[in-house]
Amino acid sequence: MSKKKKIDNNKDKTVRSINNNIRSSVRKLNPILKGIVGKKVDVAIRDLQFSEKRITKDIRKTISSAVANAENNFQYDIDNLVVKEAYCGKKITMKRFRPRAKGRAAPILKPYSSVTIILSEAKKMESHGTKG
Repeated sequence: MSKKKKIDNNKDKTVRSINNNIRSSVRKLNPILKGIVGKKVDVAIRDLQFSEKRITKDIRKTISSAVANAENNFQYDIDNLVVKEAYCGKKITMKRFRPRAKGRAAPILKPYSSVTIILSEAKKMESHGTKG
């Protein structure tokens, strides 16, 4: 009595790329990822390029990997790709200790995260108004 997986054949054209063990906390990644959701891929990469955050380099790599997957594996048009979802999750936390005064020790937590980027092909929108 195992569950059967639902298979959607070409219903929603999505491509996924996962980057595991990024050396940053989820709390620092979330605002960056929320800023790129819904944008075209080239706009999202450009926004990340001019961000001052250190971690945007790894996010840019993940988006580029998803674009390469879409182009090579599924023959999608790169110009129509949009960031459908971008989210992160907690991974391991390295625990280190820092010596303090009077023989005490204070913990230092070094968290890791995983980033998942899902791209989809944007469909051509029909304009019904008079403005172009």
